[in-house]
Amino acid sequence: MAKNLNSVSFTVLLLVLVMASTAFLKSEAIDCPGGCSTPITRVFLGECEPAHGTTHNDCCICCVTKYGSPPVCWAAIEGTDEHCHCYTKAI
Repeated sequence: MAKNLNSVSFTVLLLVLVMASTAFLKSEAIDCPGGCSTPITRVFLGECEPAHGTTHNDCCICCVTKYGSPPVCWAAIEGTDEHCHCYTKAI
């Protein structure tokens, strides 16, 4: 039983490492004008409801229209409910 458990654990770990190294887990979201694609450099600004359920590009346009550029530098459709989230640069 222990051999099977170790084998399964190793296989899962290998799969996670392969996914991480191939950028499979990267977001498809886009930088808006001023860009801040690194998670460390951005903070949540707010939502843009008219763009919920649309594309990342539509979300970016909506965020820039609502909040301006700057402060908006990144936008993404996120979550299972596909909300448009706007981000600004971290201070």
